[in-house]
Amino acid sequence: MKSFSKIKALFANKALLDQALTHKSWVNENKNIRRTNERLEFLGDAVLEYVVSAEIFKKFPNEEEGFLTALRASLVNTTNLATHAQSAGIGDEVYLSKGEEDGGGRKNISILADTVEAIIGALFIDKGISVVYQFITEEILSDVEEKIKKPLKDPKSRLQEFIQTNGKSSPKYKVVDEKGPDHNKEFTVEVIVDGKPLSQGQGKSKSEAEQNAAELALKKKLP
Repeated sequence: MKSFSKIKALFANKALLDQALTHKSWVNENKNIRRTNERLEFLGDAVLEYVVSAEIFKKFPNEEEGFLTALRASLVNTTNLATHAQSAGIGDEVYLSKGEEDGGGRKNISILADTVEAIIGALFIDKGISVVYQFITEEILSDVEEKIKKPLKDPKSRLQEFIQTNGKSSPKYKVVDEKGPDHNKEFTVEVIVDGKPLSQGQGKSKSEAEQNAAELALKKKLP
């Protein structure tokens, strides 16, 4: 992704960019200055999905809906957006409360991904669809060729399919440990099939821990 300075240069209305960078924790500590980025995130999420859908629809004319859905998910998911945010140094620019920052908020993948969506929403308002279309195409879609060389479905989906293909019941996920304060939790999740634990995964959210547990289970020689 472009460096943050180049992203900033795209904006005519710098106040919109500031709002896109404003996490709700900062607003709680700094009342009546500006709103959170949540409304912009809502808009950016929709714009991002539209642009990615339109582009991969054109780029892969012979692929069916299932492939396109899985590819889109791999491009717009939290982890991928956070990776782009990290490469641009967006984490250093987000407005966070002291507690959120002390808890590692600048590296929190959910905060980073949400901020990318908010920036997209703000850019759409500021410059319109053509500029934001180019931004998404050049940045979020820049590694689409690499994406299609790897499994497109997330680990939980792939594990579900593998397990069901082998005639077993759907995997279940159980939180077996939870550490840290509310703003910096670490979860440990166990994946269980037919009452037997397969693997455990850790993550900053239950969802991340579940995906990591499924990934580890897929690497094992399952019966």
